[in-house]
Amino acid sequence: MARKNNLTTRPGTHKTRTEKKIALWLARHPGVLATPASIGTSLIELGPLTTGGIAGGLLAAGAGWYRAHPDSFTRVASPRMRAFRRRWTRYIGRSWCDSLDHCGLTVQHRRTGELLVPRLAKVSSPTPSIDVLRVVIRKGQSLTTFRNAQEELASALGADVIAIEQAKPRVLTVTLVHGNPFDDVIPPADIPGDVDEVDLTAIELGDTEYGQVWTEPLLGQHWLIAGGTGSGKGSLLWNPLRAMGPAIRDGVVRVSAIDPKGGMETERGRPLFHRYATSADDEVEYDVDGDGAEDIDATLGLLYEFRDAMKDRQELLRSEGKRKFTASIETPFEILMIDELAMLTALGGRRATITAVNKVLAEILTQGRACGFSVIAYVQEPTKDIVPVRDLFTRRICLRIGSSYFVDGVLGEGARERGGLADEIPETGCEGIGYRTSEKSRQPIRVRAGYSDDEDIDELVRLCTPHSDDDGPALYAVSA
Repeated sequence: MARKNNLTTRPGTHKTRTEKKIALWLARHPGVLATPASIGTSLIELGPLTTGGIAGGLLAAGAGWYRAHPDSFTRVASPRMRAFRRRWTRYIGRSWCDSLDHCGLTVQHRRTGELLVPRLAKVSSPTPSIDVLRVVIRKGQSLTTFRNAQEELASALGADVIAIEQAKPRVLTVTLVHGNPFDDVIPPADIPGDVDEVDLTAIELGDTEYGQVWTEPLLGQHWLIAGGTGSGKGSLLWNPLRAMGPAIRDGVVRVSAIDPKGGMETERGRPLFHRYATSADDEVEYDVDGDGAEDIDATLGLLYEFRDAMKDRQELLRSEGKRKFTASIETPFEILMIDELAMLTALGGRRATITAVNKVLAEILTQGRACGFSVIAYVQEPTKDIVPVRDLFTRRICLRIGSSYFVDGVLGEGARERGGLADEIPETGCEGIGYRTSEKSRQPIRVRAGYSDDEDIDELVRLCTPHSDDDGPALYAVSA
């Protein structure tokens, strides 16, 4: 039998506590009083006509901003407007209290019997489908308390996916994902009609959750794409090639490929590649240090060839006094695609070969951007132990991945807390869905890459195979 609490509260204490809560709430939400006060003052001092004109001018300015520069409006204004609306509609006081109470996440004051509800300190809505809540928990509660009721809380708040992290003592970050904006498979990127239509600073990859075309700059960048088996990394291999197709055909872009998995993914598009190697177990002859040719792994040989071409390009630009690279047939934009980076940097080959690979890759990643040499690498386990050169990649995309720890490793510290729940993406029906960040914002944006089937790849090869030249076949065409 529960022990009856005989303690009572002094008269007036409850009234004082209520007034204190109201005062604190108004201090945290000054706009509740400031907005109507400003409107009232304007009506009295300026009149309704002038006040209406000011309001109409503000609306017109906002509409003009959206039309003139939708990217900055979406990045700056939309999240604030969306967060304000959802704060006062989706997470309003009584609804918030009832949701937490039904999930057993409230606390009863043992002396007064008052129901204590964790305080919703802040609501942010960085994208249309993601809400990030800052929650101040009550004494006696912890991160574990909320995680034990995680599924119930997601249902109560109408979320499909939820993640709960501790931001600081007694403050939790609750990330909610509502719905899937990608109900249908995204078609592959269109192959431009002519080389002049290829934009190396905006490579089309798919769609964003805003319904816009998803593009990424490749010229002057290196991409790291992380994702587990079946997550859709192949979509991010073929879409860039389709977007650059005519430039590849005309020799303005040259693509080299390393596929340590024996060519299972890349063999169908092999005619597109200027250099090609498929297995670290095969060997080729290469003069590494100028002392004569020696037998080395084929993948390492291709890396040396790519690095040496970069050095030659640096010398050419330096001799011509150029500081900026421009892609042309004489100086093509060189791209190296590595299908499974971990097989080169940690898991496959001899220790000496792995050390050499990491050293050469570091050279390319630190020196290649300015002279037109870029790397696109794909990996399943993006830890520093597996990919020591991870931080040298300038653009990162995270598809479905196996661990929450990997998300921050790919997208940057705190990315999962800000909504990048790549480890929560379902295994079926969501291939090609992931998150990306950019130089302008560390906020993860949900994206989906276009899907290329075998017919799309065959079309790409048929239309965009490079013209034959005097150099003959690629130096490395090694089969596993």
